[in-house]
Amino acid sequence: MGSKKLLVISDTHGGIKPLLAVLQWAKERTPPKDNICAAVFLGDGIDDLQFAIDASGLSCNWAVVKGNNDYFVNEAESAVFDFVNYRFFICHGHHYYSGHQALVSAARANGANVVLSGHTHIPHRKTIDGIYLINPGSVARPRSRTGATFAVIECEEGKELNVEFYNIDGNREIRGIKV
Repeated sequence: MGSKKLLVISDTHGGIKPLLAVLQWAKERTPPKDNICAAVFLGDGIDDLQFAIDASGLSCNWAVVKGNNDYFVNEAESAVFDFVNYRFFICHGHHYYSGHQALVSAARANGANVVLSGHTHIPHRKTIDGIYLINPGSVARPRSRTGATFAVIECEEGKELNVEFYNIDGNREIRGIKV
C-alpha cells in the first residue's frame, strides 16, 4: 500500500472563499492525481463546510468536530479515527487550552498517537512522548506571521508521519511553507 494524505482544516469563521479555494485545491490532489483521500475539520465554521464541500466537488471521507463558536450543531467535540497505521484524536482544542500535556493525556486515554487540534489559529507541530501534536492554523483568521494556513498529513505504513503546511494568501494562491 502506498501513502495516503489527510487534509486538515480549522477555524474558518465564515471565511467561505478561502475555504472553497482550499477544497478546490485539494480536489486536484485526490486520486488518481495525488493521494488526498480524507479530510478533517476541527471546528469553528461548521456552517461553512457543507456549502464549500458541495461547491468544490471534493469527494472524500470527512471527520468533523465542533468548536467553541459552533452553536446549534450536533457534531461531537472530539472524535477518534484510524487512518493508515495511525490513530487520530481530533478536537477543536478549547477544552485543552491549559497546555500540550492535556492533549497528550487525551490522546493516551483514547489510544491515539496523533492529536489534531485547532482553536489557537496558529500552525504548529510538535512531538511529546511519542504523540504527534498538529495544529493546522486558520484558513480565514490567522494569528501568526505565516498567514492563513492548513495542513496535509502524509501517512505510509512503516514510515514517519509527514506534515506539510500551506499558506493561502489574499488572492487565494496556495503555497507550501515551513512551520
